[in-house]
Amino acid sequence: MHDGAIERPGVKSDETLFALVELLRDTDGAGVTELATRLGLAKSTVHAHLATMCEHGFAVKRGNSYHLGLAFFAYGQHARSRRDVYRAARPVVDDLEVETGEMVWLLVHENGRVMFLYGHAGRTDVDVDSLVGSWAYMHCNSSGKAILAYLAEAEVGAVIERHGLPARTPNTITDSDELRAALDTVRERGYALNLGEDLEGIHAISVPLLFENEVCGALAVAGPAHRVTEERCRSELADQLRAARNDFELNLAYQ
Repeated sequence: MHDGAIERPGVKSDETLFALVELLRDTDGAGVTELATRLGLAKSTVHAHLATMCEHGFAVKRGNSYHLGLAFFAYGQHARSRRDVYRAARPVVDDLEVETGEMVWLLVHENGRVMFLYGHAGRTDVDVDSLVGSWAYMHCNSSGKAILAYLAEAEVGAVIERHGLPARTPNTITDSDELRAALDTVRERGYALNLGEDLEGIHAISVPLLFENEVCGALAVAGPAHRVTEERCRSELADQLRAARNDFELNLAYQ
C-alpha cells in the first residue's frame, strides 16, 4: 500500500458494478462477451455481477443479452417522489405547459449538475420520457444558471472545478469570470436565459425555486428560438414563470 493510502474494501468492485450498469444503459443491452471486452474484465467477473443484478431485479436476460431491470425505475421513482420540490412543482409544471404552449421543466441540482426531474413537451416533438432523469451541465443551462446564482461562491467554484465549462455551442460561456458576471445578472433580474448555449436553435428561461432561503430547483420554459424569442423570454415568459413560482411556494407551504 502506498504511503498515506487507505484501503477501502469493496470500492473496486463497486466501480466495476457502476461501469457495468452504465454500459448496459448505453448499449441498451449486450452479451457477456461484449460487456467483458468493453470493460476489460474477465467474463466470469462480468457474469457474476450480472447474476447478482438479475437476482435482485436490476438486470434481466433476454436471449443472450442482458438489459437493465425495472428495479432501477422503482428506486428512481422513490428518489423523485420523496422530494418536496417535486410534489409542490408538479401541478405548477402541468399548468404552465397549458398556459405557455411550450416545453416546461422542473430541474434540480445534485453533484454539480442539474437533472430533468419532471416536464411536458408542449408543442415540440421532444420525447420527454427519454429526458426525465438525464443530466445537464449547469453553466450552459438556464435552470443551472438560475440555481448557481443562489449558491455560495465556494459551491460555484466547486462545480467549475469538478465539471469545467465545456463549450456545447459557440454561445456557451466558457470563462469563469464571464460566468460569474452572468450569475450577477441573474440575481438582478430574477431569471436566467439560455440563448442557444446548450443546443443551437433552442432558447430557454428559468426562475430559481427557493425554500427557507435555499435554492431547491428551478422552473424552465424552453422551445425553438423562433417561438421562444429573447423578447418573449424577458417579458411574457418571465412574468408567467414568476407567477408559477408563487404557486409553487404556496403548494410547498401547505404540504
